[in-house]
Amino acid sequence: MFAPNVVGTANAATAGWGNAGGGATQALMPLILAAIVMFGVEQAMGWRIALLVPGVLMLIVGIMYWKLTQDCPQGNYKELREQGVEVGSGKKSGMAVLLTAAKNYRVWMLFITYGACFGVEIFIHTIAASYYVDQFGFSLKEAGMAAGIFGLLALFARALGGYVSDKIAVKKGLDGRTLILFILILLEGFGLLLFSNMQTPMLAILAMTFFGLFTHMSCGATYALVPFIDRNSLGGVAGIIGAGGNVGAVAAGFLLKGMLDMQSTLHLIGIFVMVASVCAIAVRFSVAHKQKEQALFDEAMLANQTNSDFNKQQVA
Repeated sequence: MFAPNVVGTANAATAGWGNAGGGATQALMPLILAAIVMFGVEQAMGWRIALLVPGVLMLIVGIMYWKLTQDCPQGNYKELREQGVEVGSGKKSGMAVLLTAAKNYRVWMLFITYGACFGVEIFIHTIAASYYVDQFGFSLKEAGMAAGIFGLLALFARALGGYVSDKIAVKKGLDGRTLILFILILLEGFGLLLFSNMQTPMLAILAMTFFGLFTHMSCGATYALVPFIDRNSLGGVAGIIGAGGNVGAVAAGFLLKGMLDMQSTLHLIGIFVMVASVCAIAVRFSVAHKQKEQALFDEAMLANQTNSDFNKQQVA
């Protein structure tokens, strides 16, 4: 729904606030539990009661989404139907879209890179609190607050990754988007190696913040590139690449089960992430594809400038 010059920022900001929910949950759930326990409830039952809070919020948000998002770029569905406007896409079936996307090698390259950033993000959300408890002797509350830092970075870091990708694209086009994704994932892997070797709580938190910044930015830069892979199969492209994040998290979980300790696991994952960054560079586009996207980009920039000039005239 967004123009080529801002789609990276739009995608990344939206997803970033979604990911920040993971960080907020890490930080708030132990506090909610503590409040419930203060009323004399046993901890085991307290956790069950605490889980009602996000459950109720999910129901509320689901209802809000259903009621408030019945629209498309052309307007509200209800109003368009009343005007006799056809709001169906008229495109090929969902399975055909998915199969077309699956035949594109660029999709699978980004499938791997997304597994290396979003997959790692999910994995860290899962183990961060217990890592601080086991490795540094933190209390549950302290561990939750420390782990929450990683998730809360998504409030701005994922959007920052999309924003940087959009800005690079102004001068470097699609090649610039792939290059910045490569650099971000490489820095993520390096930061994860640092985090895995920290022996003191303060250094571990600082290293986690460093690598977390580039992890979230990598996620944003990935989905800043997704809309340009194949516009006619965008749903399939986005779906397959998004699944890469879940696959990456599961793979990291299986790796943990086979390792002796958490630090060794994190160290090995850091190496895998740095290797996976090469897949971003492997995403190349034909001259015709880049010319087509550049034309759409220039059109969006021209429309933006026209709107800006019009607004200035109105103010004057």
